Amino acid sequence: MEQRSVSAFGVYEGLRILVPGFYFTTLTAFFAWCFLPRYDTVLLQGGPLLLLFIFLVLVSGLTMYAKETTKRRKAFVENQPSNFLKERSKLMKNTELLDDDSARKLYFYILNHHFPESFHDKIFFFGTVYHIVVLFRRTTFWFALAAVAGILVHVAWGRSFADIAPAVVFAVTVWAIYLLNVRYNKADRKMQENYQDQIFWLEMNHDIVENAIRQFSRSRAVVSK
Repeated sequence: MEQRSVSAFGVYEGLRILVPGFYFTTLTAFFAWCFLPRYDTVLLQGGPLLLLFIFLVLVSGLTMYAKETTKRRKAFVENQPSNFLKERSKLMKNTELLDDDSARKLYFYILNHHFPESFHDKIFFFGTVYHIVVLFRRTTFWFALAAVAGILVHVAWGRSFADIAPAVVFAVTVWAIYLLNVRYNKADRKMQENYQDQIFWLEMNHDIVENAIRQFSRSRAVVSK
């Protein structure tokens, strides 16, 4: 199971890089086509254009992945299963109290070695969906603002409605995507439900949890000597 978990982890982490990167690059391409039509002739074509597209997908995806802004949101920080381990360690005798870092390490140890395989995949799946949806929403919002700014610039230049019609369609589309994403936001709720399911599993398997805490305390005691 451990080898399969590592493989699944790599797939889900790869999706967290490639999918937001692809979305950002696609919106960039549409933005250029709608707002810079007079420069179409100077854009790259064929192989060089494909290489540029792949380059932007990877760079933008890796940049968003590295910033980890989705992990600082309330929906991600609150009610983490590692907090349950911290509280359980306070109720146990002759064991070391877990701090935030230790609780996270122990949580991932239990996740990788004791959680059922099907549950393990569910945790990774909903975690990946959460990160992708949040990045989609933020990317769409900034492109929506850029579209409005672009339209205002074209109007200031005296362009006719026929000239800016593609830009208007782009702006309406991205704003609609953003508002629908906000209106029917399930990513935050699903993330919290994902946490609650994990906490329930930990509660129902308290022997595993307590043994892991004791083992962790013994290992820390040995290292400190």
